[in-house]
Amino acid sequence: MNMSEPLIRIEGISKKFTGRDGTETTVFENLHFSVDPGEFVCLIGHSGCGKTTILNVLSGLDQTSSGYVFVGGREVSGPSLDRAVIFQSHALMPWLTVMGNIAFAVSSRWPEWGKDKVRAHCQQYIDLVNLTGSEKKRPAELSGGMKQRVGIARALSIQPKMLLMDEPFSALDALTRGVLQEEVLRICAETRQTVFMITHDVDEAILLADKIVLMTNGPYAKIAEIVVNTMPRSRTRHDLHKHPHYYRIRNHLIDFLVDRSKAFAGDSASHDPRHPPLVTPGLDPAEAAALPVAGKPLVAVK
Repeated sequence: MNMSEPLIRIEGISKKFTGRDGTETTVFENLHFSVDPGEFVCLIGHSGCGKTTILNVLSGLDQTSSGYVFVGGREVSGPSLDRAVIFQSHALMPWLTVMGNIAFAVSSRWPEWGKDKVRAHCQQYIDLVNLTGSEKKRPAELSGGMKQRVGIARALSIQPKMLLMDEPFSALDALTRGVLQEEVLRICAETRQTVFMITHDVDEAILLADKIVLMTNGPYAKIAEIVVNTMPRSRTRHDLHKHPHYYRIRNHLIDFLVDRSKAFAGDSASHDPRHPPLVTPGLDPAEAAALPVAGKPLVAVK
C-alpha cells in the first residue's frame, strides 16, 4: 500500500436497526473519515451514537446498512488478522496461561511456525508490555491491569495493520489506567502502530491521539468535526497540563460534549458530511495554515 494513502477509509456508512415492533432506528448516517498509517485516532461521543458499532464494522464483526469501509485499499468483508481488537474486558481464555493466550493468536497467524519460534515471538511481546516473569500465570492469577496487558500483547503479537481498541481501560482504577495509557504511548512510539480507539475520557484522548473524531448525539449521529491534537507526541500524563495548547483543546472537547454536540445534531443542514472540518483549538489561523495536512482546510479555534 502507498504510505501516502489512508490505511482506513470510511465512505458514507450508515447503520439502521429494526426493533421488535418493526420500527426502524438510524443510529448514525453518512459518515466519512480516514486514518493514515501510523496515526492514533480516538472517537468520542455520547452513549447511543454508535461508537462501538463503528469499531465492530472496522473489525468485520458487524456490517453497515449502507456505505463502504476500506482497509489497506480492500473493502472490509469480515474479520481479518490484519485488524486486531482489544475489548473493554480482557477476553482471555481462562484455562490458558499468559504465554498460551498469546501463542494461540500467534499460531493462528503463522500456522507453519514451530513451537520454539512461536514461544520466542510471544516472549518479545510479553517483554514489551512488561509482563516478564508472568508467562506461566493464568488469568485468575492476574490483576485487571495485567490482564489488559496480556490483551495488548496478544493483539500486537500478530503484527496487525490496524489496532482497534474499545475503551480498553474504562474498567480499571485511575492509577492502573494511567500506567497503561503511558505503556500504550511508549509501544506505539516504538512500533508506529496504527490505532483507532473509542473513549469517553477527554484527557485520555488528548494524551494518546493525533486526531480526535467528535460525533453528535444519536439517533442520526454524524461526525461534527475532527480535532487535530497540536501537542507534541512526546507528551506524558505528568506534563500534559503544562503545555499551552492543553486547556484550549480540552475546553473545546468538553464544550462540544456538553453543548455543541446537541446543537450540531439539530442544525447540520449546511455541513458537508464528506468533508468533516479539521479543527486546531491550540493554534491561531496562521499557525493552522502552516500545518502539513495536504488538501484539507484547517479551522483554528482560539
